[in-house]
Amino acid sequence: MSRKGNCWDNAPKESFFGHFKDLAEYKTCTNLTDVKEEIDRVIEEYNEHRYQWGLMKMAPVQYLDHLLAV
Repeated sequence: MSRKGNCWDNAPKESFFGHFKDLAEYKTCTNLTDVKEEIDRVIEEYNEHRYQWGLMKMAPVQYLDHLLAV
């Protein structure tokens, strides 16, 4: 994943998966369909509802819309 000797390559991925594990309620999943639905739910919540300080306190979808409007 990362180039040799460069830990910063992995930081965005590790950050996303850390948040993903916090948001996902995977212990309630009993089959593969439940897991896929939970992944879709968490990604939707992350992209459309969870604001981020680095994106001017907007969700990623809101920030993209803001950039396209400017």
